Amino acid sequence: MTPQTTHTPNGAHKPLQEGQTNSTAPVSSALTDARLLEQEGQKVGDRYLLWMLGRFLLPYRWQIAAVLLLLLAVSGISLTLPLIIQQAVDGPIANGDTGGILPYALAYFGIIAIVFVLRLGYTYWLQTIGQNVLMTMRQTLFEHILRQDMRFYNHAPVGQLVSRLSSDIESLTELLSTSIVMVLSNFITLVGIVIVMFALNWRLALLALCTLPILIVASVYFRRRIRPIASRVHQLVAEYLAFLNEQFNGMLIVQLFKHQPVSRREFAQLNDAYRSAHMELRDIYTYYSAFLQIMTAVGLGIVLYGGGAGVLAGWATLGMLIAFIDYTRSSVEPILTLSEQFAQIQTAFSAGERIARMLRVEPDIRDPETPVKLKHFTPTVQFEHVDFSYVDGAPVLKDVTFFVEAGQKIAIVGATGAGKTSLASLLARFYDVKAGHVRVGGIDVRDLASDDLRQYVAVVPQNPYCFNGTIADNLRLFDPAVSDEQMREAAVVACAAPFIERLPDGYDYMLLPGGANLSQGQRQLLALARALIHSPNSVLVLDEATSSIDTETEALIQQGLANILAHRTSIIIAHRLSTVRDADRIIVLKHGVIIEDGSHDELLAHDGLYAQLYRRQFEEGDMETVLS
Repeated sequence: MTPQTTHTPNGAHKPLQEGQTNSTAPVSSALTDARLLEQEGQKVGDRYLLWMLGRFLLPYRWQIAAVLLLLLAVSGISLTLPLIIQQAVDGPIANGDTGGILPYALAYFGIIAIVFVLRLGYTYWLQTIGQNVLMTMRQTLFEHILRQDMRFYNHAPVGQLVSRLSSDIESLTELLSTSIVMVLSNFITLVGIVIVMFALNWRLALLALCTLPILIVASVYFRRRIRPIASRVHQLVAEYLAFLNEQFNGMLIVQLFKHQPVSRREFAQLNDAYRSAHMELRDIYTYYSAFLQIMTAVGLGIVLYGGGAGVLAGWATLGMLIAFIDYTRSSVEPILTLSEQFAQIQTAFSAGERIARMLRVEPDIRDPETPVKLKHFTPTVQFEHVDFSYVDGAPVLKDVTFFVEAGQKIAIVGATGAGKTSLASLLARFYDVKAGHVRVGGIDVRDLASDDLRQYVAVVPQNPYCFNGTIADNLRLFDPAVSDEQMREAAVVACAAPFIERLPDGYDYMLLPGGANLSQGQRQLLALARALIHSPNSVLVLDEATSSIDTETEALIQQGLANILAHRTSIIIAHRLSTVRDADRIIVLKHGVIIEDGSHDELLAHDGLYAQLYRRQFEEGDMETVLS
């Protein structure tokens, strides 16, 4: 044992416990946090966005090809309707042949019926494809978020993650199931109309299409105006959800400290910003739609005047003029339809852009390409010259070296911020070391697959989280492979069985979100039993398991720990020294440096920092004064 007297204070942030969030945690340059995801540096171009959508659409390429054929058929058949009118006007109507009108009328209604059936078919088919694609996209996005590391979750507000999987996906639903149908259909129709008009009469075609360039330029202009506003609307939705999540989870603090006026003011500001963005989007859409309506009227007036002159001059017929008026109106309808869908399309593209950015975020912690497989696991732990920091320039651990033999129980003590929980996070590989090695069973944790490592190392956090469900669900973690016998045996060993059996429904007792209807100590006992069930032979790490519970519950937990830790490699991170006196070794951390290492009796005999801490805690209850 060699006590060290020098130290370097640091203000590094402690990693979050299970179930916690932290919007003020330091931002790593290696990870894109929730706000950085919205910045211009991460902007995704339309080309990449279309590539992403294409990747999800690729498995349905043959169905999409069939839909496109149906779209072409519908557009081609629809283009014959004005031609039938032209033929009827210039033929039997001009000649006063009443009986000759019937075939044209029957043909007209027959084509309408065919178009109706075909349009119903491709719309239904494309919506089915769209829903299947979105289901795959939701699953892919959820699994992508699920494999991110803890640094990501410490920086990403829950509301933004929920927004990606809810409102953003819903926007894409509208795009793939409705808007895309209308856009494709009207685009094909517009191209067909242009071709038919030039084939019929190029003079009338030029008159009918003279306003088209203006409409195209206007569409590009308004598109650039709508896109950023639509993106801001969705960003505000994410902030809105994040705010609600924070306020409702912290309602106890809000009410205890009379924070309601501040909450109301903050919500009013957010609500007003949300309304203002929607109003701005509405205004631009209204101006765009009104402009298109005006240009439509201008175009029809030009065709009527010029075409009428053409009829009188003899280079056009009356039936042809009527057909061209119909074609002109039909050529503007796709653009008008696009204007009606424009806000939705831009919103969908903005949502798709955020989803694409999220899918480009990669975790810092990745499994090796060829992970090591342990045939026989020896439960040893080794920290070898480990340096670690959450933020560059703010070291948390400095040259930490120690070895834990198989079956040994060691305790790690120190003041808040000393780096105790960071050791547990590195051992479970929630983070990677900046220098040195962390080994389990003689293998560097970076050489093991994450799933394998979590079988070898089990961490019981200070604030264990309980999911919605029963006690049994939380013990099994919803794994049907865990039998009732395994579950009850683990509860008995962890000393959780007595309080569970006193509950109204025992193991079927339904928990509130976060386990709010259990005490801190009861949740801790459940966490111990859960660790026994899912990691029966692993190195067990207990992160301040008794820091926030009463003495009676502490005694119960100590009894459960005695059963669990017998002949098992364990690391106990403790604030109360009463929980570590029986440890084989006690390591004292101060500002990320090991300053003492030995048994309880050895450290008392040395009369160093641990001895001072021990006397101060039991005589005065003041630990922080000694270690700060």
